[in-house]
Amino acid sequence: MNPISMLDTHAPSAPMADARHAVLRPLAAAAALGLVLFYGVAFANSPVAHNAAHDVRHVTVRPCH
Repeated sequence: MNPISMLDTHAPSAPMADARHAVLRPLAAAAALGLVLFYGVAFANSPVAHNAAHDVRHVTVRPCH
């Protein structure tokens, strides 16, 4: 057995990689959905929806103008 290949700790094992994908895939989907909803409401023609998103931007100290 090659001693250098035994020291290779950078390659994740198969179960660890599967666990990461099981967590990252729903997390990425939730983030994408959140961004779509946030920008959809922020640029909506409805004053109620727009003002709700606008108020959230002020509360979270994000620039809006």
